[in-house]
Amino acid sequence: MTIQDLHTQNLILFEVISGSKSFGLNTPTSDTDIKGVYYLPKAQFYGLHYIPQISNETNDEVYYELGRFVELLLKNNPNILEILASPEDCVLYKHPLMARLQLHDFLSKLCKDSFAGYAMTQIKKARGLNKKIVNPLPKERKSLLDFCAILNGYDSVPLSKWLMEQNLFQEQCGLINVPNAKGIYAVFYDSDTTLGYRGIIKNELSNEVSVSSIPKGAEPIGYLSCNLEGYSKYCKEYAEYWDWIDKRNEERYNTNQQHGKNYDSKNMMHTIRLLQTAEQILSTGTLNIRVSNRDELLAIKAGEMEYDALLQKADDLIASIEHLYTTSTLPNAPDSEKLLGVLVEMREELYS
Repeated sequence: MTIQDLHTQNLILFEVISGSKSFGLNTPTSDTDIKGVYYLPKAQFYGLHYIPQISNETNDEVYYELGRFVELLLKNNPNILEILASPEDCVLYKHPLMARLQLHDFLSKLCKDSFAGYAMTQIKKARGLNKKIVNPLPKERKSLLDFCAILNGYDSVPLSKWLMEQNLFQEQCGLINVPNAKGIYAVFYDSDTTLGYRGIIKNELSNEVSVSSIPKGAEPIGYLSCNLEGYSKYCKEYAEYWDWIDKRNEERYNTNQQHGKNYDSKNMMHTIRLLQTAEQILSTGTLNIRVSNRDELLAIKAGEMEYDALLQKADDLIASIEHLYTTSTLPNAPDSEKLLGVLVEMREELYS
């Protein structure tokens, strides 16, 4: 089933303009995001083809099946509460039955964890992005050899430097484990390539060193330390970095480069907005998603605030949310029994 099917079969119950336009944060270059609620044809709902969500390829149009919508509302999911709280000028269509889902019935103290928890995830993302921008990784991938060193008294020498200085080749080296010394190996060398040593690594993509059979009485030419944990961490960061390069939004990345603050400013704007929204819900018991501090939030988006100052602002908001949580008169959670009863009544009317 597609979004077009929802329209042609008159299955849509609620449809709104969401995102920056509903928040009052839109600019001339802002996209138009559409969110909505639908119900399935009776045979599909009662049969084996339940579809909880339908979206287009770019995910700027997303529709939720009525039951899934209520399920997420009961969890105080930020995106879903914001759909229900859409300003009138952003509502494109509203079926009369949707009036039974009243926003105040869903607002609860769960918003502390749903909004602030999601915001903390975004802060973690921003910190990761900051690291990617400040510390770009070269396309040329390191090998395990770059995480090996030769012990030299109380010091060590990078393996590659040692091999070059000694005019040795890693392929002609043989290693054996040093007992009771994790990551330490005795190094032997086969200058005539007649002993069948396996080298230090099999190839550039090896994720462990090779060990060889060493003739009895052979003398090691050195001792090697292998930082396998460091190499594993590097491989993970390398994969994440180049995956980010492949998938990043170039327009947003270029904006971040222009303001030179080394963080995803749009991400941080929405993080602060989410925290301010949670603060609003807990302090007033209501949710108005049309922001009153447009200039401040757009200044964050433009990169006009320092990264550390933004993190401090987020920390202050989280502290305020924690305090308000203890004094708020909101219920700990929505009355799920009552609201599931409303959902059943809505379905009965839709399928009668």
